[in-house]
Amino acid sequence: MKIVSKIELLLIALWLGAACFFSLAVAPSVFAVLPSREWAGFVVNRTLTIINFSGLIISLILLAVSFIPRGEAKKVWAWIQRILLFIVALACGAGQLIIGLYLEYLRKSSEIPISKLPADNPIKMQFDMWHQYSVWVLIAGMIAALLAFFIMSRSNSSGSTAKKKKDDIMPEFNLPDDLKF
Repeated sequence: MKIVSKIELLLIALWLGAACFFSLAVAPSVFAVLPSREWAGFVVNRTLTIINFSGLIISLILLAVSFIPRGEAKKVWAWIQRILLFIVALACGAGQLIIGLYLEYLRKSSEIPISKLPADNPIKMQFDMWHQYSVWVLIAGMIAALLAFFIMSRSNSSGSTAKKKKDDIMPEFNLPDDLKF
């Protein structure tokens, strides 16, 4: 079961790394480089879709696998991990299937690109508000994934560092009979 724990840790770390890279590098770079905010929005929306669906799938898989009995000493940590993984799944699912779809609806309901609407336009105001929700939901999912990562790495290492006996630390040496005093 040690390999399963390592794979779980790898999966949550991969998603967290991808989400951080998207938030800190991809989205700002795309808006800085591409000549059109609409094109940048399309690229960011497509990438965020991949981040959200992969986070949803990974967290649901990890949540299901967390119910496999492993003889953990502290059941409370297992339940905290499950709650955090559920938060990741909820954040990714809501970010994509509720917020993302509503943002797409707002984009399509506007006759001109959202970025060209005046700041006091109701559609632009709604879009900006829901965009902030999207950012906060992704941050909540990332924080939950980070906490789950630490709990998973803690439980992964606690099984391998069992309390050592005195003999494991300082082995006893047996001298041959002719050398004994």
